[in-house]
Amino acid sequence: MPAPLEEGSRSPGQHIELIDDNPSPRHDGEASPALRDSKGWDGKLRVPKSALLVNPEALSDPEYSDDDNVIPGEEVAADEDLLDGEDPDTDEIICTHSRIKSIPALRLERFQKVARICLRQNLIQEIEGISCLASTLNDLDLYDNLISHIDGLDDLVNLTSLDISFNKIKHIKHISHLTNLTDLYFVANKISRIDGLTGLTKLRNLELGSNRIREIENLETLTSLEQLWVAKNKITSLTGLAGLPNLRLLSVQSNRIRDLSPLRDVPQLEELYVSHNALTSLEGIEHNVRLRVLDVSNNQIASLRGLGPLADLEELWASYNQVADFAEVERELGAKSALTTVYFEGNPLQLRAPALYRNKVRLALPQVRQIDATFVRT
Repeated sequence: MPAPLEEGSRSPGQHIELIDDNPSPRHDGEASPALRDSKGWDGKLRVPKSALLVNPEALSDPEYSDDDNVIPGEEVAADEDLLDGEDPDTDEIICTHSRIKSIPALRLERFQKVARICLRQNLIQEIEGISCLASTLNDLDLYDNLISHIDGLDDLVNLTSLDISFNKIKHIKHISHLTNLTDLYFVANKISRIDGLTGLTKLRNLELGSNRIREIENLETLTSLEQLWVAKNKITSLTGLAGLPNLRLLSVQSNRIRDLSPLRDVPQLEELYVSHNALTSLEGIEHNVRLRVLDVSNNQIASLRGLGPLADLEELWASYNQVADFAEVERELGAKSALTTVYFEGNPLQLRAPALYRNKVRLALPQVRQIDATFVRT
């Protein structure tokens, strides 16, 4: 048995003594004088009040990024040949997360039958070295790279899908000649204006989410467009959709929308996702009688008036609003035989009587098979 410690001694693992015989009030943020190391430091880093912030804009602009002062990391040499051993007759080349900086270094001219190239999550800054595959290539995926300008696509006229999401693109340019495009992805770039799409009459799916767009514009020539995704931008109005006769799906979540009435220009809409906006009513939605899916969650909507004419509605997502009247729920939704799913969680309907909430919804809407995330037993 080890000898007991003498009074005043401490075990080898002890480094901090907790001694405060005469405690006194401390100011906010001031550490206890007893919690210090052997040199008297209390573990806190203090910045003098006179310190000058070099980039004060970083405090007020949530999108601030100091790209000009990024310290380059260590460069790791590329493999001798990433595509060594690849079948020359392959129709697909996939090199993801491979630290590729130069597309020409891949020597793609060796592969004359390639229809799809995926170079996701690399270090590519320039689109180059792909023209040699122009006759066969129809799908180009450059998601998550370091591309800031759209160049090098002049000869790729057979492309049907182009993905340049998660890059540094500020302007949509040099793609209007790609008239065979059906799917175009520019998610999470730095685009502030929708432009440069004239002539893409075959485009069916356009994704521009997570950019800096303030206005829906310059889409009138996209007559085949079926899906438009513009969530997480700074859009304040739903004007600009006229001239899109085939638009079936619109995602405009996490913007600044207050009015649904401009949607009269696209009465053929079947899916509308407009959660996390600034809506206080559903006024104007009555023109969109073909809607099957409607997501208006996380707004300030107090009434369901306007949903009556939507006879084909199958799913209503209205969580975290201000809906409080079960009688109105039954009046506006009760006759909709196709309705299978409703979400009202976070509304006064649910918050005032959580234990009775689901039973009341079932009584008002007996045709529903799912309430929030819970399936209803039949």
